[in-house]
Amino acid sequence: MVTSGRQAAEETTDRRLLRGAQSRRAVTRRAVDIASLDGLDGVSFGRLAEDLGISKAGIQTLFRTKEALQLATAEAAGEAFVDAVIRPALRSPAGVARIRALVDRWIDYAVQPLFPGGCFWGANLPEFDSRPGPVRDVLQRQQRAWHTTLATQFRHAVAHGEIADIDPESAAFQVSALLNAVNLAVRLGDDDRVAMARQVIEGLLASASRDSRRTARRPSATDVVGEN
Repeated sequence: MVTSGRQAAEETTDRRLLRGAQSRRAVTRRAVDIASLDGLDGVSFGRLAEDLGISKAGIQTLFRTKEALQLATAEAAGEAFVDAVIRPALRSPAGVARIRALVDRWIDYAVQPLFPGGCFWGANLPEFDSRPGPVRDVLQRQQRAWHTTLATQFRHAVAHGEIADIDPESAAFQVSALLNAVNLAVRLGDDDRVAMARQVIEGLLASASRDSRRTARRPSATDVVGEN
């Protein structure tokens, strides 16, 4: 009987935890949508309770503070971005092919928006860039992770002779800045900028590839002496 009672209590706890996790996912998913439109400051317990038809007290029980809710929202946005952009691109070979895949997925993420307000970080980094604290730290870490993802692929492309010996960090910065400009253009209804951005990025990769081939073909001093 003791064992049976303990098992029943554990099952009840498991169900409660499962319901809590499901509720947390539902709340943060709605919070991400709100934050993409109105920023993380637009996320509140009251608004979420009204939108989702659940009690404000129940949401407060899950997150305790608004800052904790904002942090959970940013983390949920990051997970959704990884699922939509990063993981699918990993199916492409490392280097130039993966850079193109990452760019294509990112543009899809903005043009056919994963979040109703477009890029989550485009909406929230300007809001928190001058406000030190845990929320800015999370947003900054996520932004750096994206930059590092791009830079790693440029570094691989250089190391394997796909492109010229360009600075991977600078190349990643250029691509990231251009994609941010795409997000803004799409939000303003200037969809022609999408094709322009693709052309610019392709031009960067093609130019680097041509430079790499010219460097590979250039004869060395030893080759010239040997021919004489």
